[in-house]
Amino acid sequence: MKKGFLLAIICICFSCKLKTKSDNPETTTTTPRSGFTKVIADTLLTEKISIRAIAADSNRIWYAGNNGKYGYVTLDKSKTFTGHVAKDDLKLEFRSIAQTKEHVFILSIGNPGLLYRISKDGKHTALVYAEKGEKVFYDSMQFWNDKEGIAVGDPVENCFSLIITRDGGESWTKIKCGALPEIAAGEAFFAASNTNIIIKDTHTWIVSGGKKSNVFYSPDKGMTWKTYATPIVQGEAMTGIFSAAFYDEMTGFAVGGNYEKPEQNFGNKISTADGGKTWKRIAEHEGFGYGSCVQFFPDSKGQELLTVGASGVFYSADQGTSWRKIADYKDLFTLRFMDSKTAVAAGNNKIIRFRFQ
Repeated sequence: MKKGFLLAIICICFSCKLKTKSDNPETTTTTPRSGFTKVIADTLLTEKISIRAIAADSNRIWYAGNNGKYGYVTLDKSKTFTGHVAKDDLKLEFRSIAQTKEHVFILSIGNPGLLYRISKDGKHTALVYAEKGEKVFYDSMQFWNDKEGIAVGDPVENCFSLIITRDGGESWTKIKCGALPEIAAGEAFFAASNTNIIIKDTHTWIVSGGKKSNVFYSPDKGMTWKTYATPIVQGEAMTGIFSAAFYDEMTGFAVGGNYEKPEQNFGNKISTADGGKTWKRIAEHEGFGYGSCVQFFPDSKGQELLTVGASGVFYSADQGTSWRKIADYKDLFTLRFMDSKTAVAAGNNKIIRFRFQ
């Protein structure tokens, strides 16, 4: 979504309980997670960059950020790779990243929208899709498999923008509005953490925000769509769903709220048990305020959740009914799990690893 996100976001650095003065901080804090007694946090990357899109690739974390930057870091810190995309005099900002077995794809926000395919050895970069227009603004991208991928953007007509590849990302086709649900006036998407699109097998969910906040669901990899309403706070430009996750085809969770009222901790968390058809508010007036990203713990039977956002890093052991802060970082924007005991989060000038023990 353009408003508030196309402009550079000024991030105020707060003191963090897990931070130390060393260049490679590592410290421990207790956590209430069942079967775990502590969380160890350490820094994988420190650089002048805003990162809102990461992808887990074996022992590597790929990232995409502002100023045309992208790259990866390894979990053992033995290797890093930094790339840069330059296009005319544009200041490219990448808020979406996705991958296949051989390539990484990064997609810029704003006009023009530029989608690049990068070989994982870093030797080859190709522009595979470009779209110009005053309203062009792509927010999120994912792949179903090594051949089929999808990216979503704000509406330029009376539907959301949707591009799909069926050939491994070599070419992308924009879907016509006649094949997509209509979108309400003032409804769009947030390029907050590259988690607007959620994929489980052939099932796909896309979450929106703004004046309306809906879930668009496709059972067949983007061929057909249905629209489901949500009860999350909405009605203003910077309200609605900013991130969602599904543990399986039925169990889902979404966070967001009011970006302009980051401490407001009601109407900002919703859950579903029927594949996104119906949602309910949960943990009202409890836990965190504005949430930028939410993810399920792998192998947790859909019980355990982790979020990052303006209030810090929060954990739930009961499907979001109750929450406990486990770290005070307030400038992390996105996160992914490497396995059931390791999560990686990225944000303002950093990539942090959390190890649950």
